[in-house]
Amino acid sequence: MKGLATRELSMAIALLAIWGFFAWAEPVFLSARNLSLLSVELAITAVLALGMLVVLLPGQIDLSAGSGVGLAGAVAAVLVFWHDVPAPLALLVATAGAVLVWSAMGALIAVERIPAFIMTLGGLLVFRGLHWLVISNQTVPVVEGGSQNVYSLLTTYFLPPLAGYLLAGLAVAMLAATTLRARARRKAYGFAVDDGEQAFLKLFVLAQLVFLVVIVTNGYRGVPVALVILAAVAVLVHQLVTNTPFGRYLYAIGGNEEAATVSGVPVRAAIIGAYALMGGIVALTGFMQTAYSGASTSTVGSLMELDAVAACVIGGTSLRGGRGTVLGVLFGALIMASLLNGMTLMAVSPEAKYIARGAVLALAVWLDLRLGQAR
Repeated sequence: MKGLATRELSMAIALLAIWGFFAWAEPVFLSARNLSLLSVELAITAVLALGMLVVLLPGQIDLSAGSGVGLAGAVAAVLVFWHDVPAPLALLVATAGAVLVWSAMGALIAVERIPAFIMTLGGLLVFRGLHWLVISNQTVPVVEGGSQNVYSLLTTYFLPPLAGYLLAGLAVAMLAATTLRARARRKAYGFAVDDGEQAFLKLFVLAQLVFLVVIVTNGYRGVPVALVILAAVAVLVHQLVTNTPFGRYLYAIGGNEEAATVSGVPVRAAIIGAYALMGGIVALTGFMQTAYSGASTSTVGSLMELDAVAACVIGGTSLRGGRGTVLGVLFGALIMASLLNGMTLMAVSPEAKYIARGAVLALAVWLDLRLGQAR
């Protein structure tokens, strides 16, 4: 518990320091326009990180995620803009393909016992090569118009102000209902729960944050649809890992795979399911990243798997499995997205960006090890 509190405090201080520095160096950082664009960048990074969380919980990893992002986005873009396939159908085909491929990788890892590091490292190379072949090493523009508009709107559409407030109110209501239901369930089983005042305070703070995001984004063009997609994915993953047997299996496998097997946990099926879900999330991230870039190019998705891993580890997910939360991942993704956004505003060179991302990843892993020893 002490280690967890230390991590939460460290993340809060780090985020405040990052925002304070960039606000001082580039006052435009805190403008409504930049914060709205930051929310889109956060959505893309966080969606992929949530998929990585599902894979990391049972003690696995996916180094092919970034290459998969580029490949999935490229397949959909080529189908839509080179072969005139309706965008919804193209997105569905690319998603189905990603789910099948990642399920196959999960099966090889779980059944054939191929180390996830090696399996997904091979996937990284294969998917990157396929990506370049699909686009013929050209640029495939993602433009607006007709059914193609569905693709580009993933990161260019903003909800009207009133719709944003209504959505925020619905989100807070759902959050309150979920919190009360979880609290009642824990009390029924005799587990410890926060006192009423503390529970209300947490819910009140979260509600304020939700409406603050709507107010800020409405100061530009409205709530980005990408942020709505992130919220939907976050709710889905949270429900899966906390309120379903599947989620409990993932934590059990990551905590002690041998004990989980002896206890009757379907280890192979759970790992394959985790990778299948990762495949769907990789495809979704690929569509969002490609739409945000405005085109499918040979660099889309490059090193995004490292940003996803860093976001997870910063947020408290253990690389050894068995520990991690959706809220922590969102916090870690916000730190990573803020760093990249701020450095872009400051016109930091690509070389310095790579150094900063690598340093943050190394620091996050070191922190994970130190706090793991403390527990």
